[in-house]
Amino acid sequence: MNLKKLQKYAQLIVKVGVNVQPEQLLVINSPVDCAPFTRILVEEGYKAGAKNVMVRWNDDLINKTYYTYVKEEEIKAFPDHVTQLFHYVVDEKAAVISISAPTPGLLKDVDPKKMQLSSIVANEKIGFYRKHMMGNGSQWCVVAYPTMAWATKVFPELTAKEAFNQLLDKILEASRVRDDNNPVHEWEQHIKTLANHNALFNQYQFESLHFVNQLGTDLTVHLVEHHVWAGGAELGQNGVEFAPNIPTEETFTMPHKYKVDGRVVSTKPLNYQGKLIEDFYLDFKDGKVIGYDAKSEKDALKSLLELDEGSSRLGEVALISFDSPISQTNILFYNTLFDENASCHLALGNAYTMNVQGGHDMDEASLEAVGYNKSITHVDFMFGSRDLEVIGTKKDGTTITIFKNGNFVF
Repeated sequence: MNLKKLQKYAQLIVKVGVNVQPEQLLVINSPVDCAPFTRILVEEGYKAGAKNVMVRWNDDLINKTYYTYVKEEEIKAFPDHVTQLFHYVVDEKAAVISISAPTPGLLKDVDPKKMQLSSIVANEKIGFYRKHMMGNGSQWCVVAYPTMAWATKVFPELTAKEAFNQLLDKILEASRVRDDNNPVHEWEQHIKTLANHNALFNQYQFESLHFVNQLGTDLTVHLVEHHVWAGGAELGQNGVEFAPNIPTEETFTMPHKYKVDGRVVSTKPLNYQGKLIEDFYLDFKDGKVIGYDAKSEKDALKSLLELDEGSSRLGEVALISFDSPISQTNILFYNTLFDENASCHLALGNAYTMNVQGGHDMDEASLEAVGYNKSITHVDFMFGSRDLEVIGTKKDGTTITIFKNGNFVF
């Protein structure tokens, strides 16, 4: 473990990721297996001026045991003290760091109905927290750190220790953290590049995007009127700029929930609730999934699509060149944080209010009127390919080629 590089990574997350402010509460959601790095994050948080750093631990193996044995009645009995804790985080307008370190396939034998019920109950009790974060009520950032279970899935040919070190190297590389650089400075430049893409697309105000490749994707996605392209850095409602994902390569906006038609074919597996959904497609009509199939874990895909009314509609469309730095690693990370940044992707479920002008100030009825999709979930899946072509159509019927051979043409 290179302590100096990990400290630089932690500084990047604290200073650019959540940009913690003096006397602000910092919350870190971390797997127990990531404790060594979490300790470094805690120290950097205090050094940056956080008044307190609260760590909320989680464990995939304990979660599996819970879902294996827990009764549905107990899932429904959501503890009041947990609800109160999330109210405290929202009331404090805390900055929140979440460490993503999945164990792909761990929950493949767990009853999907229990996890679906858990999602529904959690939304009823702490949906206000999700709304606060997705509306950028305060800063948040999702990052990654390896675990042995995740690393050996990505590099099965290596020993566990070798796999861990290799995955850590790739995470740091993708996050622009090297021995000889200042990652904070590099991220400032990277954010400017993404901001230029956003500004160009915001000028175009496309009516729709048409995606086509030889795998079978032939999909037309209409965008909401007065949509806003975002990516890189975002501005919280508290006035603080932050970067919600490290790494990130995307520029994204809001599709119209009722105006998506055609077929999209996935190009990478989707790790959903610990189950690996592979080789799947979705058929859309009037914005809703009306047909689907998957080579593996079709029941998990069904559970996602039937979670609520909005989970079978789109809440995000994101553009990323196939030759992005993460794609060039030729590694399947089995982690959406990375795999989504190697490929154009779509998200089933909830949209981001920031992706429409004035969205943060709209009530639900006004958001619904513009085509905003509401759901208790937001799940990204990848469909970009080497031969993907993307054509944008403006309101006057003018067409502009955005992607050729999988990459931006400008």
